[in-house]
Amino acid sequence: MKTKTLLVLAALLVSTSAHALDVGDKAPDFKLQGSDGRTHQLSDFAGKQGFVLAWFPKAFTSGCTAELTSLNATADTLAGYDAAVFMVSMDAPDKNAEFAKATGAKQVVLSDPEGKAADAYGVEGMGGLYAKRWTFYVDKDGVVKAVDREVETESAGPDIAKKLDELGFPKKP
Repeated sequence: MKTKTLLVLAALLVSTSAHALDVGDKAPDFKLQGSDGRTHQLSDFAGKQGFVLAWFPKAFTSGCTAELTSLNATADTLAGYDAAVFMVSMDAPDKNAEFAKATGAKQVVLSDPEGKAADAYGVEGMGGLYAKRWTFYVDKDGVVKAVDREVETESAGPDIAKKLDELGFPKKP
């Protein structure tokens, strides 16, 4: 019985969500608290503008800090696109707000502490302990245009700008 229980626990730890999103899929709905104190949801963008959800594992870790620092360094370039760029984790809203403040974040950091959006986007890792470092590019019609499953933390900002350009996301006038 012990062996069976351990096998079930191990399977839970390495399991991933039922469905990881792919290009062409409709982006799942989300309603997440931002480090700016506002709630952000899919319907905010429908028919208006595209958005980027850059999921990261945990606030205040070295890789996640490097990723946010890279986005900060590229903030002016990213702001030139008609696409909202968010970082997202499964951390609590107060932790992500503190993380955003400590790093001088120019992007809003979204929180998904219950993991509902993480599950819907297929980024839940280690049985819901953290989110995988994946970035989703979604157009104004709510269609996933690209998924980066190999994010480089040090160049995340320039990489997002390059991908927005490659995908033909409009630039602001």
